[in-house]
Amino acid sequence: MISLRPAHEDEIQSLAAIGLAAWEKAVSGLVDARAMRHVAELSFLSFLKSRWLFTSVVEMDSVAAGWAAREEGDGEISDLWIDPAVQRRGLGSLLLAHLERRIADEGFGAATISTHAQNAQAIAFFRKHGYAISWLSNTYAPKLDRDVDAVGMTKILNEVAAEQDRRWF
Repeated sequence: MISLRPAHEDEIQSLAAIGLAAWEKAVSGLVDARAMRHVAELSFLSFLKSRWLFTSVVEMDSVAAGWAAREEGDGEISDLWIDPAVQRRGLGSLLLAHLERRIADEGFGAATISTHAQNAQAIAFFRKHGYAISWLSNTYAPKLDRDVDAVGMTKILNEVAAEQDRRWF
């Protein structure tokens, strides 16, 4: 059985492990993940310790299988991580739809997310769910100690409202 729920403070370690495993898969072949693993793990732990209240969890058979967060509580999805062992089973789609509903219910007309430009799997996933690339950037990432190409993706959540807005301009 698959379910969604808010994160619990006592599961920060296990959620960080899911994020780390998914991150390692996403950066495989792009960076030396082994050399960066400790910093990445600390980043996940730090984020979850301060933002677990903004985090939603997807469970499979009562076990956390992934999580997503809106770090600032706005229309930007800052994180979406699914355990690589259970990817491609609809869990990410379910979690994404949940966040999109929350974003729309809170009055935001669009959802945004960013990822590194070479993360073809993530870009394809978000495109499949109606996102389009809205920006490209190259910025220095101190944690990686290198420049990183990133893409930002946007999905209009309320097409009717967006169409009405376009008529005014």
